[in-house]
Amino acid sequence: MGADMSGRGVIRRAVAGQRRDVVVGSLLGAAHQTGEALVPVLIGLIVDRAVVRPDGGALALWLVVLAVVYAMLSYGFRFGARAGERAAEQAAHQLRLDVVRRVLAPHGGAEAGRPPGALVNVATEDARRVGALDMALTLGIAAVVGVVAGAVLLLRASVPLGLLVLIGAPVLMALGHYLARPLEHRSQAEQERAAHASGVAADLVAGVRVLKGLRAESAAVARYRSTSQASREANVRAARAAALQTGLMLTLTGAFIALVALVGGRLVLSGSIGLGALVSAVGLALFLPGPIAVLAWVGAELAKARASAARIADVLAAPGETTGGTTEPATPASGQLRLHGLGHAGLHGIDLTVRPGEHLGIVVTDTADAATLLHCLARRCDPDRGHVELDGTPVTELAPAALRSALLVAEHDAQLFDGTLLDNVTAAAPAGADPQPAMDAAAVDEVAATLPGGTAGRIGERGSSLSGGQRQRVALARALAADRPVLVIHDPTTAVDAATEARIATGIRRARTGRTTVLVTSSPALLAATDRVVLIDGGTITAEAPHEDLVRDHPVYRTAVLT
Repeated sequence: MGADMSGRGVIRRAVAGQRRDVVVGSLLGAAHQTGEALVPVLIGLIVDRAVVRPDGGALALWLVVLAVVYAMLSYGFRFGARAGERAAEQAAHQLRLDVVRRVLAPHGGAEAGRPPGALVNVATEDARRVGALDMALTLGIAAVVGVVAGAVLLLRASVPLGLLVLIGAPVLMALGHYLARPLEHRSQAEQERAAHASGVAADLVAGVRVLKGLRAESAAVARYRSTSQASREANVRAARAAALQTGLMLTLTGAFIALVALVGGRLVLSGSIGLGALVSAVGLALFLPGPIAVLAWVGAELAKARASAARIADVLAAPGETTGGTTEPATPASGQLRLHGLGHAGLHGIDLTVRPGEHLGIVVTDTADAATLLHCLARRCDPDRGHVELDGTPVTELAPAALRSALLVAEHDAQLFDGTLLDNVTAAAPAGADPQPAMDAAAVDEVAATLPGGTAGRIGERGSSLSGGQRQRVALARALAADRPVLVIHDPTTAVDAATEARIATGIRRARTGRTTVLVTSSPALLAATDRVVLIDGGTITAEAPHEDLVRDHPVYRTAVLT
């Protein structure tokens, strides 16, 4: 995207990235418009040279010339429009990739304050509107050529008529630009409301089961109705502004054409121009509203594109949650994880070393402290005090993407996506890796048995066809299949029955043999399978021992994991 993250920068990128198609489309469009302007002139010549003074040979010749011009303008329109449309679609596609790449960037931050539906709206409708500017630019350049060609041809027929067009057309263009300003503001408000409505809808759909369980359907419907109504009203206001702008431009254009026809008629009556020139002048007067209307439409599209470009720029320029380092982790990674005096939010002075290949359990009595610890390990935030090291290198010095290739934090609320069960499990797996050990460890075979098609069965959006425990098992299998040197897992079995949980505890241990694994959980079954357990109570480490010893000797630990 470069240094310019403004709305203008987004527009410049959309145009510059498709410069070749825009130029080709503009040239072919210009050929089409020139041909359109030549048609009434040729008809006027035919009238003067083959009709007023009947001449069959001249009539045949000029008809052939007219046919060639028609072929030229038809070819120009067809292939010019195709080049412009290709430029628009490719520019929109590239912008969508830019937005998605920014949303998925390791340093995060793009989603802050924006619901998922709003980001989807930016990546789809806003990208489409900015991309459409390439098509508008292609047609706009061709329209300018058409107006100029019409004016030049009118000058050849009559200097007064030509001057009238040369003066009047720029005035109309300036008026169109001025009238488009309110539309730009209305369009931006419309997109903001539409994005908000999409965000509310996405939230409601995601939480539909909870809403039904709480019997809060009526409140949810009322909330969406209110948001949708606001979006509709913004859309209507934008449509009114567009209709007003278009209507005013058509009125001004009609008045301008009437003035051209009036002046042309007076010139014919005075004998300054002949019958053929009159036909040409009238034909050109009828032709001119087309390119002038296109210029008005281009102004409206530019206004919409500016509003959408500003929204895209806001996402692309969103500050990251963390600043990125540049160092690559050691290869191969040994998997040693160290916390030095870590302090952030409720955590105070956490000193902890996880040895390479160790299977460590962490019990945190405060859920907020657990979330803080996970965020620091995943580097979704940097601690206020102290630091985290991976194989002796502070994670703040590691490139975010490289860090995530070595250390994966699988949070409790991990989301699944619409697709097959196998696609979800292998989403982050190394190319060619066998996912079966990870699925066996997470007891996903039982989930596959409930789906038509087994592992090839679709699980629905966010795993909607699965139960809570089944979703947890698929998410755990995905984390295990990623096969990172260091894996941190948060409460992977809270919705799983005791027998399956015991099987999973053994499976994780087996699947992660020789790999550093940290389990942040209060599950006795999972903790019993670890090498040792660290207890964090009141934001500090208060105990460290094998699970059995802590259950026997530490009341706080016993309360945390057994009640």
